[in-house]
Amino acid sequence: MQLQEEQKQNKHYPNKKPLIILTGPTAVGKTALSLNLAEAVNGELISADSMQVYRFMDIGTAKIMPEEQRGIKHYLIDVFDPTEDFNVVIFQSMAKEAMEKIYAQGKIPIVVGGTGFYIQALLYDIDFEDTEVSAYRKELTDYYEKNGAHALHELLKDVDPVSYNEIHENNIKRVIRALEFYHDTGYPISRHNEEQRQKESPYNFSYFVLNHDRNILYKRIEDRIDQMVQDGLVEEVNKLLSYGCTKEMVSMQGLGYKEIIPYLEHTCTLEEAIYTLKRDTRHFAKRQLTWFRREKEVTWIDKTQFASEEEMLQFMLTKLKEKNILP
Repeated sequence: MQLQEEQKQNKHYPNKKPLIILTGPTAVGKTALSLNLAEAVNGELISADSMQVYRFMDIGTAKIMPEEQRGIKHYLIDVFDPTEDFNVVIFQSMAKEAMEKIYAQGKIPIVVGGTGFYIQALLYDIDFEDTEVSAYRKELTDYYEKNGAHALHELLKDVDPVSYNEIHENNIKRVIRALEFYHDTGYPISRHNEEQRQKESPYNFSYFVLNHDRNILYKRIEDRIDQMVQDGLVEEVNKLLSYGCTKEMVSMQGLGYKEIIPYLEHTCTLEEAIYTLKRDTRHFAKRQLTWFRREKEVTWIDKTQFASEEEMLQFMLTKLKEKNILP
């Protein structure tokens, strides 16, 4: 019955192009599954990761390297210098361009990554109503430089408690944007974004969220970080600082970078830096899952319910056929 309803609905929107989304918390195993999926559906991959877009940031972002890509085209990886800004508006524009290239080849775009805000922006074509730099933005920037990230973030608590809970205090640009939006419009940016989320997607999409038992996920996170340190994470961060990156830059706000910088500045030990990184990454995974639970029309894939990667893939292919994304 449900399948019949979906087929009936698709007939009303015959021009909707297919789109597959594969997301989930950090370290859950999205990369391996995305490669298998791309091979199975004749797809190409668009990274929805706010840090893998930067060159020279390989270890801390767990970036898939060219030799691991199995000849499958990956978009939005290694396209920006780490001294450059990258944000959701740029992502949305570049991802749309990538999708058109993929469609032109008769292939299916697969958006893979853990930045839920980026995925939402693309999926529902959110309008961010970006504004010119205002005097108030300059005022907020000065406030941050004088009082720090925590004090700036606290300004959100009363005017937009939803954004206060959703935006990490280290994400300075989004905190400032939320405060500026409220100042300019008189209502919270979280309400604006929620209204945008109610828009109908212009795509015929399947939205998969990969998840795992919490204890297993946290163990995977800690093991991955230990491996990153062994592979040269500290050296990678040190090279970026030598390259001209500073801790205020967007790229250096990423997990794995902002935690190691204090060690290189001799304000904490390496053990303390690794402890902080593991703790913050666990908290990040928890926030990611909270975000995905709020999204609509999501298919959850619990890894504990499947005996193998192949079984998970077959489950996904069945769902894609139900949505008429696959024949």
